[in-house]
Order: sequence, then C-alpha cells, then structure tokens
Amino acid sequence: MNLAHTTVLLWVWGSLQAFEIVEKEDIFQRTPCPAFLIFDNAAYLADMSFELPCRCKPEEVSAVVWYYQKHLGSSHTKVLTDFDGRVLTEETQARVGSDMLVRFSIRMFSLLVFRAQPEDSGLYFCGTRKGDYFYAYDVDIQSGEGMVATFKDLGQEPFADEHRGSLHIFTAFWEWTPCDRCGVRGEQWRIGLCYLRSPDLSPRYQKTLPDVVSCGSQAVPWKLRATAREHTPELLVQSCVVPCEKKTTQQGVMAIFSYVSKVGSRPWVPQVPIQFHQQRLGHGLIISCPGARPEHAVAWDKDRQYLYRTQYLKGVNRSMRVFIDHGNHLHIRSTQLSDRGIYYCWRQGVQVAGFRLGVTSQGRYRPSFSDPETRSAVELTLIGYLFITAVFVAIHLCRCCCYLFRCCPNFSP
Repeated sequence: MNLAHTTVLLWVWGSLQAFEIVEKEDIFQRTPCPAFLIFDNAAYLADMSFELPCRCKPEEVSAVVWYYQKHLGSSHTKVLTDFDGRVLTEETQARVGSDMLVRFSIRMFSLLVFRAQPEDSGLYFCGTRKGDYFYAYDVDIQSGEGMVATFKDLGQEPFADEHRGSLHIFTAFWEWTPCDRCGVRGEQWRIGLCYLRSPDLSPRYQKTLPDVVSCGSQAVPWKLRATAREHTPELLVQSCVVPCEKKTTQQGVMAIFSYVSKVGSRPWVPQVPIQFHQQRLGHGLIISCPGARPEHAVAWDKDRQYLYRTQYLKGVNRSMRVFIDHGNHLHIRSTQLSDRGIYYCWRQGVQVAGFRLGVTSQGRYRPSFSDPETRSAVELTLIGYLFITAVFVAIHLCRCCCYLFRCCPNFSP
C-alpha cells in the first residue's frame, strides 16, 4: 500500500470520526431556550399515554423537575417529582381514576403521563428545583364520552365544520391505524380531535398552524371554549383486508395454555396464550387486550365470530349487552350461559392472546366494594333508607304542626 492510499484511508477514517461526533452532539446544545416562555399546544384523547420531552435546558443543569398548573398564574402548583429520585411508574400499574401524581414518570428529562384524564389538562413546565422554567406545554385531554363514530362502509360522513363569524370549529384526524386483523376482513380507524381557528387566541401559545389550537387549549378565551365544547371528538371506521405475514411456527406444546381438547389422536394446541376465567352468572366482566393502548388497532373475536365495531362499538346501540369501548376493552354486562367460549384478541393486526370464559351459577360469592354491582346495591339501599326516613320525619312534622295550630290560643279580638 503506497503513501497515497494510506493518506486517503486516514482522511476517510477521520471523516467518519467527525461524523460520529456530530451525531452524538448533545441536542440541548443545539436547541437554545426561548427568552420568553411560550406554551406548546398538544391534544390527546382520554385514557391515552403521552410523553412531553424537555426540548431545551441550560448546559449546567443535570436534572429537571416538572411542574403542573391547572391555569396560568394559579396559586396551586403540583411538583411532579420527590427530589430524591422517584421510583419509575410503569404504564401497567397506572389505573383510571387515580391521581396524576401516581400516573407519571420522568425518564431522560421527559415527562410520561399514563392513562391521562380530562382533569389532567393544563400547563406543564420543565424546570429546576429552584422554580426556573425552560420549556412549557399546553396540554388538552379531550373526553371520549360523547365521541361520535362514523362508519364509511355505511355511507356515513364526518361532521361538517362549524363557522360562527370569525370562529371556525373543525375535526383534525390522526393517521389511519393498521388493519386490526390479517387474512380476513378487518377494520381500521382514525381518531379526530376538536380544533378551532380564531384570531382572538392568546399570542403566548405556540400553534402548529396560524391561529389554530385544540378546543380545550388555554389560548382559547372562556366564551369561545364554551361554544366549542359541543363539538365532540370523532372516530372514523372503515373496512380493510391485508395478508398475514408468513412465520415459522415451532413444534411442541406452548408454555402458557389452560385447556387442551383432543381431536382424534392429536391434541389441540392453541396458537396464542390462553387464559382461563370463571365468571359468575349475571355479573359483569371487562376484558383487556395485553399490551394494547387506546391508539392501537385492537380487534376481538368470539370463537369464530368476528366482533366488528360496526355492530359492537359502544354507543351504536344503547341496549347492547356486549360491546367494545373506545379504549379497546371488551365489556360483557350481566353474563349469560351463552357467553361461554374463547375470546381472541388482535393487536396491530396480529392475534396475541385468548381468554376462555366459563360461566357458573354455583359457588359462594364474596361481596366486595370493588365490585360495581355491590356498590350499586349499597347505594340503592342507602337511598331507600334516606327516602323512608325523610317521609317519616315529614309526616311527624306535619302532625306536630297540626297539633300546635289546634292547641294554640286564639288572640284575635
């Protein structure tokens, strides 16, 4: 190898080293913090988990603290850290209805909030222990209670935009999810959240488009926010067909299964892990797909029956006993003997788990306040007791009043 070749190789090696150094450059050195704190608008649907990265900080700051305010300038501020290195919260441990202080985690300067609720809407600040803020977010968590589903296969169309003078209210849709099943007809959907355009928005809030923010943003004046409250999120659903990816299956019995039935001389081996659950007759049940999020494409089957959202989505029919909610959970109200079977769960187009449901009418059942039916029975009993007590007291008060009026002396001349 001559000197020219050696020189070229050294130059190439030096270039690669320089390229590697550029790639590993600290992002905080290239992203200066704004001189005036501006809130970055972000909108999510209830029960979703989201991440808020701290996009800038001074170089000398090695750890950040996140703060939360319901409204700008509020005297009550939540500090989302324990200052001693809190134990990381996993998403599987977060429950709906629990306080935000037990549903968050800080990883690599980013704030993660699990199972977000409309009450978590507000302002999030990235700063230091002394209270110096570097970056801020304006988070809008929109409720899915009044979500409207639109089925393209039935010829339905999304709601039209609303124009009220200079106020323009519309639905901004996310990308389509993958097909929730493979090899057979499946479904895919896209979530649409409420947004508005108005020239009366606060200039302190950063917008992706000029004068456009989510309907629950702090940049929207109260009078406009009340007007946009009637525009609920939307769910657009359509059919799809995709082939399944060919995978090499391993021979042998799977490690997790709870039921084996023989067909001739060959045992039946489930293709996915099967979990067995025994449910008491007449009680409700909610089944969750392992590892699934509300934004994932999740599908449910009962044995060989496909439970399409066109028929089983929550809100399609008020009298439905079996339905799928907007968080991809399968609900069974007042379990019947006909509900026995295996319920298969698809996640992102792949069948991942099965639940063998058994229904029994025998056995002792220990009541617990964690059971919704037990709580409903106790509430009805207390309401009836209070009603009877109120009627009893009212009757005796009337009798006392009548007695006093009859017995009081007449002082008229």
